[in-house]
Amino acid sequence: MAASQSERDLPSALCSEFLNFSAKDTASRWLVAADLQQEVYRHLAVYVPRILCQGPSGGSSNSSREEQREELACQLLLLAPLEWLLLGEEPASGLALLQEKNQPSPLCGHVFKVGEPTYSCRECAADPTCVLCMQCFLGSVHKEHRYRMTTSGGGGFCDCGDAEAWKKGPYCQKHTPTASNRDTEEDPVAQLPADMVARGYSIFSIILKYAVDMLTWEQEDQLPAGLEPPDRGDTYYCMLFNDEVHTYEQVIYTLQKAVNCSQKEAVSFATTVDRDGRKSVRYGDFQFCEQAKSVIVRNTSRQSKPLRVEVMHSSVVAHQCFALKALSWLGQVIQYSDGLRRILCQVGLQRGPEGENSSLVDQLMLNDSKMWKGARNIYHQLLMNSLLMDLKYKKIFAIQFAKSYERLQCDYVRDDHDREFSITDLSVQIFTVPSLARMLMVEENLMTTIIRTFVDHLRHRDLQGRFQFDRYTAQQAFKFGRVQSLIGDLKYVLISRPSEWTDQLRLKFLEGLEAFLELLKCMQGMDPVVRQVGQHIEMEPEWEAAFTLQMKLTHIISMIQEWCSTDERVLIEAYRKCLSALSHCHSSLPDGEQPISLSLAGHCVETFRYQVSQDKVSIHLPVCRLLAGLHVLLSRTEVASRFPEQLPLGELSPPLLIELPLRCLVLCAQVHAGMWRRNGFSLINQIYYYHNVKCRVEMFDKDIIMLQAGASMMDPNHFLMIVLSRFELFHIFSSADCRKRYREANKDVVQQQNTLIEEMLHLIIMVVCERYVSGVGQVEPFDEVRREIIHQLSIRPMAHSELVKALPENGNKETGLERVIDSVASFKKPGVTGRGLYELRPEWNKHFNLYFHHYSRADQSKAEEAQRKLRRQNGEDTALPPPVPPPLCPLFASLVNLLQCDVLLAVEGAVLQWAVEPSGGGWTESMLQRVLHLVGMALLEEHQQLENSSGDDDITFSYTSKITRPGEAPSTSGSVLALLESLQNAPHLEIHKDMITWILKMVANIKTMRERSSSISTVTISQGQGKEETVRDKDKAERKRKAEMARLRREKIMAQMSEMQKHFINENKELFQQSLEELEASTSAAAENSPPSMELSCVSQVCVGPRRVGGAERRQLVTCILCQEEQEVRGHGRAMVLAAFVQRSTVLSKNRRRNLPNPEHHDPLFMHPDLSLGIHTASCGHIMHATCWQRYFEAVQLKEQRRQQRLRGHTSYDVENGEFLCPLCECLSNTVIPLLPHTHTPDHSVDHPSLEAWLKTTSQQVAALHSAHRKQIDGVAEGAGPGVPEGFRVDFIPQNPFSSSISEMITTFSMSTYKVGLKVNPNEQDQRVPVLIWSTCAYTIQSIERLLMDEEKPLFGSLPCRQDDCLSSLTRFSSACWTAATVTTTHTHFIRLLSALVPDSQVENTPCILDIDMFHLLVYCVLSYSSVHSLDQSGRSVVDSAHLHLLHLVTVAHLVQILLTSTTEEVCMDQDSVGSEEEELTCQLYNTLRKHLNSVLPEVTSGWQLFRCIKVGVLPFLRAAALFFHYLNSTAPPADLLVTGPGQWEALCSYLSLPSNLLQLYQSQHTLLEPLIHRWCCHPGVRQTLQGGGVSVRYPRESNQLIELPEDYSVLINQASSFTCPRSGGDKSRAPTLCLVCGSMLCSQSYCCQTEVDGEDVGACTAHTFTCGAGLGLFLRVRESQVLFVAGKTKGCFYPPPYLDDYGETDQGLKRGNPLHLCVDRYRKIERLWRQHGVAEVIGHAQEANQTLVAIDWQHL
Repeated sequence: MAASQSERDLPSALCSEFLNFSAKDTASRWLVAADLQQEVYRHLAVYVPRILCQGPSGGSSNSSREEQREELACQLLLLAPLEWLLLGEEPASGLALLQEKNQPSPLCGHVFKVGEPTYSCRECAADPTCVLCMQCFLGSVHKEHRYRMTTSGGGGFCDCGDAEAWKKGPYCQKHTPTASNRDTEEDPVAQLPADMVARGYSIFSIILKYAVDMLTWEQEDQLPAGLEPPDRGDTYYCMLFNDEVHTYEQVIYTLQKAVNCSQKEAVSFATTVDRDGRKSVRYGDFQFCEQAKSVIVRNTSRQSKPLRVEVMHSSVVAHQCFALKALSWLGQVIQYSDGLRRILCQVGLQRGPEGENSSLVDQLMLNDSKMWKGARNIYHQLLMNSLLMDLKYKKIFAIQFAKSYERLQCDYVRDDHDREFSITDLSVQIFTVPSLARMLMVEENLMTTIIRTFVDHLRHRDLQGRFQFDRYTAQQAFKFGRVQSLIGDLKYVLISRPSEWTDQLRLKFLEGLEAFLELLKCMQGMDPVVRQVGQHIEMEPEWEAAFTLQMKLTHIISMIQEWCSTDERVLIEAYRKCLSALSHCHSSLPDGEQPISLSLAGHCVETFRYQVSQDKVSIHLPVCRLLAGLHVLLSRTEVASRFPEQLPLGELSPPLLIELPLRCLVLCAQVHAGMWRRNGFSLINQIYYYHNVKCRVEMFDKDIIMLQAGASMMDPNHFLMIVLSRFELFHIFSSADCRKRYREANKDVVQQQNTLIEEMLHLIIMVVCERYVSGVGQVEPFDEVRREIIHQLSIRPMAHSELVKALPENGNKETGLERVIDSVASFKKPGVTGRGLYELRPEWNKHFNLYFHHYSRADQSKAEEAQRKLRRQNGEDTALPPPVPPPLCPLFASLVNLLQCDVLLAVEGAVLQWAVEPSGGGWTESMLQRVLHLVGMALLEEHQQLENSSGDDDITFSYTSKITRPGEAPSTSGSVLALLESLQNAPHLEIHKDMITWILKMVANIKTMRERSSSISTVTISQGQGKEETVRDKDKAERKRKAEMARLRREKIMAQMSEMQKHFINENKELFQQSLEELEASTSAAAENSPPSMELSCVSQVCVGPRRVGGAERRQLVTCILCQEEQEVRGHGRAMVLAAFVQRSTVLSKNRRRNLPNPEHHDPLFMHPDLSLGIHTASCGHIMHATCWQRYFEAVQLKEQRRQQRLRGHTSYDVENGEFLCPLCECLSNTVIPLLPHTHTPDHSVDHPSLEAWLKTTSQQVAALHSAHRKQIDGVAEGAGPGVPEGFRVDFIPQNPFSSSISEMITTFSMSTYKVGLKVNPNEQDQRVPVLIWSTCAYTIQSIERLLMDEEKPLFGSLPCRQDDCLSSLTRFSSACWTAATVTTTHTHFIRLLSALVPDSQVENTPCILDIDMFHLLVYCVLSYSSVHSLDQSGRSVVDSAHLHLLHLVTVAHLVQILLTSTTEEVCMDQDSVGSEEEELTCQLYNTLRKHLNSVLPEVTSGWQLFRCIKVGVLPFLRAAALFFHYLNSTAPPADLLVTGPGQWEALCSYLSLPSNLLQLYQSQHTLLEPLIHRWCCHPGVRQTLQGGGVSVRYPRESNQLIELPEDYSVLINQASSFTCPRSGGDKSRAPTLCLVCGSMLCSQSYCCQTEVDGEDVGACTAHTFTCGAGLGLFLRVRESQVLFVAGKTKGCFYPPPYLDDYGETDQGLKRGNPLHLCVDRYRKIERLWRQHGVAEVIGHAQEANQTLVAIDWQHL
């Protein structure tokens, strides 16, 4: 026990030293010391181990006190002397003085916390990494621009004030530099006094060196020289370090075993380790700690490397802790003065005696991966605050960083911490500054360094030196993932292209390019595939790594091309280098392929034999594709035409250029034709990504460009023959009678060849037609984006985000969409659901190209259908001719000759010939469609040339003359034109008719143009048009005729059908007669809830009291949804039930701080007016037989048992708690309500006693019951007892009016309500059962009344029938439920309830009038009275008069309640001096109350105001009462209450048979009520409440609303980022979540905030729902921008948030970063869901629809 003894003494010993210690004296002693370092070290050696790390650091309550003590001691004993020494005066005033003299830097430098909002301007930022913090953003010009908002991952800083980061507006208002301080670039150190500078140097170097030594210290129980503690105890810590391999669960489990702590402590240890990177888990002597270490290592080394654990001497740990505090202190001190900051920078970067890499900063960087998380964070923060904020030293630091770059990256790859905890993460702060990046590129050859480092890490190569990723182990994959961060660094370096080039920069860039080409050469041809024939591939080859690499490099390849485009010399050199790299790749292709020569249509070409379907082929050709990109640049910058002599164009061999891309495209075609099925999914995925928007720019698009480049340099016939040969189709078109396609025996082969022919034709269309790349065609990038958008919107209208996804992003994450979109599309705003859509404007439809190269097959067919439909609607023909293409650039000009070359004509002729003689499967319609498209394109080209030409001489394009020539000798068939004319009316080509007509018109046009080209051309055109018109008119007439015939045919058929129908009805007359009668009967039954019929409405409708009008005695017929049988609802019939869902609710609560009642002892008889917890019942309105429902539910239970045995998933409903889904609508339900018949019309013959008489009788009855109860208890007869009214028999047992099946269902519903309402196990004997049923009846009516009020709907007639049915069955059920309980129970309840109104000496502790909700009291009294009334056998009284008296009494009590709690502000209204009768009576009553309460109430003179108070306050009660009696007595409502409008008040009062001046109730029974009111007021609770100011509820109760949300979402993000987890001291919460009901911010989804609810660990949100929403919660997850609904522990779902961007879309997960604003309608919709108690239902439906939601552990959120 020695240790604890000394611990107890320690603080007191320290305390005395605290008091005697003077920081000032210590500092002055140090000032004269010869060796300052020795003095400081000696001081630290004594004090540090005594202050820090004393004893175990547990998760106990005193640990925070301990921390405060340590903080204070550090400040006083260790840091204060340093501050005195540095400043030479009192630190507080010294620092203030420094700050005053300091000229603030224009750099903001605010370091982002995790989850803080960051803003980037999409118009002005130099690149996407340039961001502003919220304060700077709001004060900048950019908030008016298009900006992007994201949440920070932590660690970056605000770029405000950095002129290089912004194209314009670099300063916000706060950081705008003043004129004086920016002119002179003076040294800030010169501003400081010289002696302070000298002291600063020495102190900073001592402290920084101390900190660096301690943090990079590797011995566990020795300390650096000069720091050894005076007395070394045997005290050690067992330190556990973080790694990214082991999970939380593993660590928690291991700790519980190793240091036998509780689960809670283990969780707290694990959380701290994860946050700070290390934590001591045991304190004691060496042996004790060593033992824990061995257990931890043994337990975690099974699956992977063990957790890192070290046993360290407590003094070492203490010094390391202080080192971190010292670094933080340095960071704080330099904030006061730029001069001190620069001194620290000099100290940090000063070279040590060892030369290279020896400065203190270098030591920290090179040891980065050995340090723990907490240490790294603190020194990275210091580097940011010092070196990166000082522009001069930022450069020096950048050079050091670049020098050590390779070593740092190797350390990072070996380390296992995330990138954000590594020093390499600072690259984003350095490399994105263009001037620094260029300097490092020139001086440190940065670009080459990065690329070489990258290539070095990917060591797996095949024999040809290509990357090989197959069979990547997990270890290598992890490493590959880390190596990719290098590509990110390269992207930062290249992100902004230079405007000025120097010779040095050219040299180094080209050197970097060479290194990059080496990397691409390793990728060229990687992952080759060979077609599987015979059997399926056994193992799917690895393909993802190669594509990941390709995707990461896509932007870099584009950026390199952009760099090349800005300088002609660089471009020419780059082109040369790329070409030689490509020829190097070609030379390594297997030689000796057999040369063959092909001849077709009179042309001959030499090539070699190669078949994609047999030989190796690869999809990765980056060198080729880079060359294609550079080739386009030569054309775009016109370098090719200006310096042809400098370009190695002679070395190009076009057939070699097109070879590899062509193979790739043929591979795609063959995969589509189904020839590679046996190669599995990996190949399909590769083809998918090859075309995918993420990769296509540098893959598919560049292959097309390469083919265009090759074709433009070759004879078009040769090009096409090679294409035919590679598509393996040459033999089909070269055979002599190719027009009579031979009958191929094998059907599959024919099909494959057909698909290949289609694909080949499509490829030719793309090669000729795709000119929308600046450099191929004469277009701008703007046109390219516009064309993409037109074609996307031709498929269907799309949302903004879909369009963005469909367009390729550049390195700056921009697609150029916004510049274009408004010119081609119109925006449609969304409603309460859905999202905003863009629709294409009609004038752009003519630009539609069916064979757009980025369409997938599905897109193409959708677009075709949509376009044809549109044309039909507009009454145009359905031809989809090719649009007019833009002109080609000179370098590509010869592409058009493809369209008129002989080989293509031969192919076209062949296909048309097959179409003319359609026999067998030799051709397909899509083949023909493609040929027609090609013919159309050729005609358009010729037409354009004719239009643009001046004379007849320069027209090189004569397609029309070629298509009129008949075929060659062997196959003497007609010309192409003749074939087209014969096809025009072929019946099997109806769909292509319009297109052929269009082509023939074009031919005719061109002919007339050519004929008249010598004469004046205008005439021709008009004639041509005339001809066109006649053709079109003929066409129209033909159409009209067809439509007319179709109409006549339809009419004829309809007439026949109706004739047959009549015939049938006549034959089966009696059958129809019968069903009509039934129909009438059922409609009359359905008229139950309809407005009253005429004869009733002359009597005024009254729903309560002896004058009430009962529902006409009508039968109620209902149908069971399970067996479809119809049945009447009768008391003694088979029970019919209604599916229902009962839940606890706090929606109406006025007091969320009230704790949930203890279920065992809670007495629910009196509901408090704050309604803090109610029970709500809802129903979907579907009716079943009780027996049918029981069978259904048993089946559900059985199914659940089987499911549990098979798999341990959850279902969306919890069967054990009696939940099920309604069999018809799948609505969540957990019980059923039995349907009971209507009440009878009252017997008007019986007289109606007055209130006085009734009270007298009732009090006698109550007294009789009292004595009877006493007899039961004491068992002694006390004489005759008090006077019992005649006919009242206490011992009478009324017979049960219901059949057994109904009684059983009554019990079922009672038990579910009891179970849900109190959260206890069912117990039929419990006295509280009936009370809970009355309670749910009252609460449900109240909540529905509030809903109708808030939505301003009329009280009756506007409820959906499911709610209407639910309320009526619930009310009738409540009135009958006493039959299931023992009679005495209900009597007792009635006695206690009545005593609250009419005080009764026998009943103790009745609550005061202010603590009772009057509507609940009314419902309970009315419903419990029937049990007392059943004892009255005299037959002289009716229940109704009692109901009316109870209503009167409760209403008066409510008036008193309202007056007692009213707060009237004096409003001087010019009122008539004589108030109305109402006002006088109100004043009278108020003054009575004041008298009883001895003026606790304030004096109010204006009766008008009091009356207004009363009228408004009592309205909700009256409305609810009207609903209640309407459903109880089935009385139809008066017409005034079926609409909203004037006359409501009077109608309501007469319906309830109350005087419209309510105060007459009080006035007329003045003598009777006066003593009652007196008693109510004298209850001690009333005074207490009024004097204590504890009036919690004012009337009318305001409806609850969800909290106010800010209009701009970033306000929320900002609130959330400053929210720290309440449990783990000051740590940022990872998933801050806002409760929408009460506005609390919670730390969700983390171990730190888990609490225990009912013996189970649950997360903060789930725990909060139990206190705030009785188990139901609505939350907004701020960082995900998601609404979360939770019900109980196992149910939840996500719901779209009420925040939309400008395009009407939500952004769940904040991925897009568009500014979000609150959409009030959507928020109201969520609020309505909550008020309607519909959240549980939404969750149920969501979980049914989406099974993945069921598997989520909602309780951990």
